[in-house]
Amino acid sequence: MTDRTSADTAMATQHWLQECAQYDVSTWCDALDSLHLPINLLRGIELRSGQGIVAAEAVTAQHQCSSTVHAFAAHAFGVHHLVEATGPKKILVVAMEEQPISSLGGLAAYACVQRKAAGVLLDGACRDLTEIRATGLWLASRHVSPITGKGRLQLVSMGEPVQISGVSIAQGDLVVGDATGIVVVPRAHTQLVLQQARTIAYKDSQMKLCLKQGMGFTSACEASHYMPTSVAS
Repeated sequence: MTDRTSADTAMATQHWLQECAQYDVSTWCDALDSLHLPINLLRGIELRSGQGIVAAEAVTAQHQCSSTVHAFAAHAFGVHHLVEATGPKKILVVAMEEQPISSLGGLAAYACVQRKAAGVLLDGACRDLTEIRATGLWLASRHVSPITGKGRLQLVSMGEPVQISGVSIAQGDLVVGDATGIVVVPRAHTQLVLQQARTIAYKDSQMKLCLKQGMGFTSACEASHYMPTSVAS
């Protein structure tokens, strides 16, 4: 692949992800429903820092956990590898058996922002939450805990499929998150689901326009074709 082709591909990906970020998680879930595709919702993961909608390609990592400190060598924690894997339009996704042990703190969060990471998603914990929020980094995690991962966590893989909340996430899958929730769209389905999300968002906008014009909710539903309000004859 030539440098020009690589640049064109990167630009196309950037524009595509920018459009993905226009639609909230509820819209993506509705799109998946309408296509009879499974909704891969990451249950139990909460937004801790940042705001708005993130839509980015997953960069996957797996931590092995131990409740005993010094179970692993300090360098095995591998947080430097996690940070260096982040970048624009990338969301770091770290699986770690749902344990309340911190994979990432304030300094690592600051480094992720310096690398212009789209976000971080942790199946375990973060710490230094005040510092993380001060960076503006979009971060979601299952837990918040002051317990360090040094000596308790070992990075065992990067770029391989991981499991979080019973959902399989592969490198490059689309992750969309906001204050309502986080959903994963497999790479193979992204274009189809995006097209459906676009249609649903348009209907939503038409419904809102009807309401602004003073229509009642039922009339607005009918005028905008937002949803049926009676049994079809």
